Parts: sequence; C-alpha cells; structure tokens
Amino acid sequence: MHTTSIPPLLPTYAPYPFPLLRGEGDRVFDEAGTAYWDFYGGHCVCATGHAHPRVVQAISAQAAQLIFYSTAAQLPVRDQAASALLAFANEGLADPLASVFFCNSGAEANENALKIAAKLTGRTRFTSFRGGWHGRSTLALSVTDDPKLRMGLETFLAPVDFLPFGDEAALANVNLGQSAAVILEPIQSMAGIRVASGSFLRALRKACDASGTLLIFDEVQTGMGRLGKPFAANFFGVTPDLITSAKGLASGIPMGAVLMTEAIAAALKPGDLGSTFGGGPLASAALLATLAVILDENLMARASEVAQRLRTELVGSVVSKVEGEGLLLGLRVPSGAAGFKQHLLTHHILAGGSGDPDVLRLMPPLNLSDAAVEALVIAVRAFTA
Repeated sequence: MHTTSIPPLLPTYAPYPFPLLRGEGDRVFDEAGTAYWDFYGGHCVCATGHAHPRVVQAISAQAAQLIFYSTAAQLPVRDQAASALLAFANEGLADPLASVFFCNSGAEANENALKIAAKLTGRTRFTSFRGGWHGRSTLALSVTDDPKLRMGLETFLAPVDFLPFGDEAALANVNLGQSAAVILEPIQSMAGIRVASGSFLRALRKACDASGTLLIFDEVQTGMGRLGKPFAANFFGVTPDLITSAKGLASGIPMGAVLMTEAIAAALKPGDLGSTFGGGPLASAALLATLAVILDENLMARASEVAQRLRTELVGSVVSKVEGEGLLLGLRVPSGAAGFKQHLLTHHILAGGSGDPDVLRLMPPLNLSDAAVEALVIAVRAFTA
C-alpha cells in the first residue's frame, strides 16, 4: 500500500504542541482538560471570549431559523447588523460612515476596499507602508510588506509605493497624485505593535485630500473596541474614506466588512461588489450579539483598564516596554521574545510572536479576567533570560 508523510490537512502555521478541544471565557482546554489562559485570542479574533452565552444563543437561534441565504434575498438580520455596526463605528466621528459591504475575511475586506479605490479614482497604483500586513489575496498582498509571501508572485501584484511608517517628514515629500489609495494599519500588529501618531494620521488625511487619493484604515485588528474605542478612527479622531474590519467582528464566525463614507457609497452601483457568503445570517446574528456584549458589558472600558494595569505591573520586569493601545499590546523583551513565549506556555499562557524578534503580542478577549491578568504578571516575574 502507498504511504505518504503528507497529512490530510495541509500544514500552514506551526501549531501548539497540543490540540484544543473547547474554550470558555478567556481560557481554552486541551485533550487532557488542561486550561490555558488565552492572551492570543485565536489571532485577535475572540473579542468576547470563548463560547460567550449570548453569542452562542444568537448563533443557535439563527441556525434554527435560517442558516443561509445569499444577497439575492433581503434579510432583516443582515440589515440590522449593518445598521448596528455603523452606529457603533460612528461614535464621535466628525465625518460619519454611511454604508457597509459584508464579506468573509480581512484580506477580502482589504481587496474590495482597494478595488473600490481603483474603480472610483481611475488609478492603478497604491501607497502602503513598510511593515504593513494586509492579507494574502492579490491586491491585499500587493500592499503587504512581506518579501517571503510576495516571492514568485511579483508579476501579478499591483504597483505600490512603500513609505516609512509614521514618518511625517517623509510624508511631506511624497506625491500621492498617482495613487488610488493609501492603506495602513493605524497600529501595525505583525510588525511588532508599532503605533502611528495622531499627528501623522492627520497629516496623511490632509495629503490624501489634496491629491484626490482615498484613505483606507485596515482595522482588522484595531477595531471592535480593542483599543478602548470602537475603531482606531475614533481613537485617533481621524476619519478615513474606508475602514476594513474582520477578526473580532463576529466573535469567531468568519466575517469581514468594508465601512465607507456617503461619498464612496453614492459612487458605487449595484453589481460593483458582491459576495455569496458575505453577511450571511449566522455571521450577522453573531455580529449583533458581539456588539451587544461589547456595549452592555462595557468591554471597551475594560480593555483600557486592563492595558493600564499591564503597563503598571509588567514594565520593570523582563519587559522593558509595553507597546500598543488597549488590548492590542506588544511586550518588548530585549533578551528575545521566542524564549519568553515558550516560558509563558509552560505557565499555561498563550501569546503571539511578531516580526520583531523582541516583541511578543497580546491580543486577548476584551472581557479578560483579573485572574488571567494575575497569572500573566506572576509568569512574567518568574522569567529569567
């Protein structure tokens, strides 16, 4: 009989050394029933924690009523999800967002946002930033600064100018007149939790306005209350033309969204965008429940509160600095993050690496418990390089 070493499921990332069977709140459990504090959140996805009763109930009730129908039919739950997301996102924005296109992932959201920009401006060039990471689909990969992923695919990628992230002086000398859009993560996650300043984002907004270039905030990780505000746009007080969202949007049910201003939405016509599964009933119900949990349980305030405690209690240990905002944080460990990550795993704490070898990322549920924070503090203080 023919045998092969290739597993049925194609390997992608190196997994944890144990399978996970279930989750509850801010913990996940392996086959032996061992609990792990989840400071990784399934890569910034589990905004309301694992198996939150309100999210579970919403998904279950919707599944019993209607699991799926495409946008060939109007669905009240989809319309409600769009209205609720816009109301959430527009808190305090000077220029409100007016419409939502639902899709299925962050890469798909970025792909559509870039496509919208090219269609509306008639331009085929884009501007992005060094260290930016926006996805693996064609246009999203074009604006992603990851040579390993781009290698061998350059022929298919759109022309992109990569600028230094957060450099206001460099921005002043750039001509954006050929760019359909500038896209950036207000906080670069994969690059090691690098935060743009409000002044830089305001200068970028001004430069885009002057050149007729659309501004896209990739808020796949910074959105849904993670920074202590609905989105980074609210946090920094700068409204882009389009916001892309995914990850925590529906508490783990695959969902992406492109939120846009009235001017953008008015320029699009039916048929310009489409997605079979985008805004499906299950995802829409999960989104509504996710928003309700975030608001009713004051999870944005909780994110800010926990972040402040971690800054106070971790700096001065092996951690020299806590980067980031809210619960999108990077622990800077000058001795190297890899050994520190392994140390935390022995203390039953899951965390994430980054492109910076000295930065370990924390992207936990927004309803992180005091017990989880205490466990992390104890583990950090026990680390010796």
